[in-house]
Amino acid sequence: MKFSVSDLLDQLRGESVLPVADLEKKLALRSAADKAQLALALQALEKVGILESAESGVSRAANEEVFEARLRCSSKGFCFALREAGGEDVYIRDHQLNHAWNGDRVLVKVTREGGRRRSPEGGVQCILERANTTVLAQVERQGEQLLALPLDDRLQAPIHLAEADASHADNAAEAVVEVELDRFPVGQFPPQGHVRRSLSIQGGDADDQALLMARHRLSGDGFTGRATLKVPAESGREDLTALPTLLFQTGGGKDGMALPAVSLETLEDDTLRLWVHASTIGERIGLESPLERWLRQQGEAISLGVSWVPLLTPALHKAAALTAGSPQDALSVALDLDGAGQLRHFRFCRSQVAVDAAVDAKAMEAFLARKPKARTTPVALKSLKPHLPLLEQLQSLVALLRQQRLSVGGLELDLPVPDLDSLELQRQGLPDQRRRGWIQQFDESSPLDWLRELIRPAEQAMGRHLAALELPGLFLSNSAPDPTELNDLVKLAVGLDIPLELGTDGNAPAAEALAEAFSATDRSRVLHQQLREVAAPVLITEEAGANALAAESEAYAPWCCPALHYSAIWNQLVMACLLTEGKDRPSVRHKTRLDLASDSCHGKAEWALLTGSVLTPFQEAMASGLINRLNSRARLADEAEADCLALVQARSAETLLGQTISGVISGIQSYGFFVELPPTQVEGLVHVSSLKDDWYESRSRQHRLVGRKNRRTYKLGDAVEVEVQKVDVLRHQIDLAVVLPEGDDAPADEINDADAAPDDDN
Repeated sequence: MKFSVSDLLDQLRGESVLPVADLEKKLALRSAADKAQLALALQALEKVGILESAESGVSRAANEEVFEARLRCSSKGFCFALREAGGEDVYIRDHQLNHAWNGDRVLVKVTREGGRRRSPEGGVQCILERANTTVLAQVERQGEQLLALPLDDRLQAPIHLAEADASHADNAAEAVVEVELDRFPVGQFPPQGHVRRSLSIQGGDADDQALLMARHRLSGDGFTGRATLKVPAESGREDLTALPTLLFQTGGGKDGMALPAVSLETLEDDTLRLWVHASTIGERIGLESPLERWLRQQGEAISLGVSWVPLLTPALHKAAALTAGSPQDALSVALDLDGAGQLRHFRFCRSQVAVDAAVDAKAMEAFLARKPKARTTPVALKSLKPHLPLLEQLQSLVALLRQQRLSVGGLELDLPVPDLDSLELQRQGLPDQRRRGWIQQFDESSPLDWLRELIRPAEQAMGRHLAALELPGLFLSNSAPDPTELNDLVKLAVGLDIPLELGTDGNAPAAEALAEAFSATDRSRVLHQQLREVAAPVLITEEAGANALAAESEAYAPWCCPALHYSAIWNQLVMACLLTEGKDRPSVRHKTRLDLASDSCHGKAEWALLTGSVLTPFQEAMASGLINRLNSRARLADEAEADCLALVQARSAETLLGQTISGVISGIQSYGFFVELPPTQVEGLVHVSSLKDDWYESRSRQHRLVGRKNRRTYKLGDAVEVEVQKVDVLRHQIDLAVVLPEGDDAPADEINDADAAPDDDN
């Protein structure tokens, strides 16, 4: 079927009635078979009470009892529905799943309200969109059935294969295949599929990347349609080529980012004017063009180890990326900052800029290591020699902006990515926000860390401008961590003998204050990991709001890195329309015009700034589920990059098999504890069943396991000697066993199950 239920419902937002013919057009259904499938889907959705039909068309049924959610299941079969609009998670029992799988988007109805210690329960009413159209699996023959057993143990349904795929069962212990689902389970019928391809598990980076792309259903095919890029109009474009301009960039992978450039001026009243110039993607593509719709579906650029799954097409990237040496078209903003780094005024413009030089990691290292009075210039700084005073000014401004951000929020954690060649892109990080609600601790030698501080006021300006003019922008929202969870962290720290106290109001300090306090302890890393878990994710929204991570209380909108996020492209499209087609006066008879590019127009326009023909396509795209899809793609990008990190770490652990290593306990569970091993920070599990010296009880609130007889304690942050016993690279699972001091490994007396104390997690 060419469409999912989610695609269908996305066209029927609100109370509007849509003729079936228009629905077929929006879903691009042309053949009689496709239209027949749509008719069948409409009939089924009407029977379950999701749609209503009339002679004029179809519409969404008013049903406040159901809500959209995404399923999250565990390997043990426990499933919860996570509300996409926010709110309490709902527990779904096996018989209420209705064949929905982990990751699927579903409509859920609450069947039992929650209590003080019990989550509400519900049932899946309809599967909106399948998350697993393909799966990685191993092929086995069980009796007369040929089955594909998913590697993801959250998918507990074996997939039936045809005999044509029998050859893949010969080496089932080592062979991994990508299976495409031909039929999901329905009624009493099991899922069916076919082997799409066989994948190598003993190869190098290229084979691992193929595994990752198959696991997360990422396509490397790129845009296959025809696309003619528009040439940005010259009229109305401001010439900024005389401004000294620097481009911050990294080493490997820089071609995937298309980073913005910056300039700096000092005005007469000592006010600093920071210029940020971004690649102008919004002027080169048209809204609702085939290329723009494809970019909208892609959503994010994804870094997998040493290469990108890019967002932009090669032609679009080449046309728009800023490089040193020649004038180029850009979208720019002038930001007036006061002495404390606060944004006071701003003005956007379509511009032409000339990048004078690029600052990469080697140049930054040489700049920071140079001696100011030295007569010679390091080789890495030769091209930057005329611009060293500008770089020094930017260094002071970066420090000021960071200090201003930290003073009012912005959670920084010291959790660097391991220094492995296969993780080059993850180690560099991104210059802006995606989903995680924290940023890596500032590194002065990183050009991207400088750029992160410099583009923050630029994206504050975009957010405030779009919100003030009531334009259909995409905003980044991020709330501060839940005070209750921060209170629990303080109690955890106190249990680890770290001197912390709740405030006079009974609440913990702010998250950034806790991060600073944790940094001064000998358990800094594990405590920062706990703080990471309570950080609220960054979400794309259509409503302006606060962004705690960016220390922005009004509105924050991405636009500076359009090669990384579609949300930045969208906001550039809106801004390009405002600058070229916006009405700066109510009629031609009025002589006074508003400067729609500047904050000076806020609160003064009492007329529609954009005509209906310009505004309607944005509104329709927004109403067709754009926000949910972009948040899902951002979540997918984070999951893929985290999976890449885990795979590379597991590869590194293969060389440690049989070795005894000193690690640090990074997590405590009722079934055992996790140990982080240097230098790659790979985590392995010491299962409680392997602790033969005693019966260990879980103290979940204290984050420790305690021996019933010998009182030996394993708690968060403790150093422990372990032996690496098994490494499963595909599942990222490392089995460890504790190595006790000599003479201290005698088993305790046998403990009968009847005498065992219950786990306090139950």
